[in-house]
Amino acid sequence: MSGFSPGGAFLADCPARLTVELIADKWTAVVLYGLSQGPVRHGELIELIGGISRKVLTQTLRRLEARGLVRRHAYPEVPPRVEYELTPLGTTLIEPIHTLTEWARTNGDAVLDPLDTNPQHG
Repeated sequence: MSGFSPGGAFLADCPARLTVELIADKWTAVVLYGLSQGPVRHGELIELIGGISRKVLTQTLRRLEARGLVRRHAYPEVPPRVEYELTPLGTTLIEPIHTLTEWARTNGDAVLDPLDTNPQHG
C-alpha cells in the first residue's frame, strides 16, 4: 500500500506539495545551503555556488524571500550593498538539506549508474 489517500499531503493544491515543489527546484537547496553560514552578497553566492547565472540566482532569491525563507537587507550606502540571509524558517531546512547531501554522497554513484547496480538490468 502506498500510504497515499484522497485528500493527502501531495494533492495539487496542498501546501505540503507546493512546498516540496519549491524546495525541489534545481537551485533552491544549493542557494539555501550557500546562505547557511550567514549573510552573503549576491556576487559571493555566484562564486560559492558556481554554474548559476545572475538572473537565475536573483529569481531564486526573490522566490525564497517571498516564501519567508530568505531575508534581503539593503544597506543605505553608496555604492549600494545588499546581503541575503536565512530567516529562522529557512534555517530549519539546513539539516534536511545536509542529510540529503550526505545520502547523495553515499549513493550518488549508484543513482547515476543504475545499469551497473540494478540486477534487473543484467
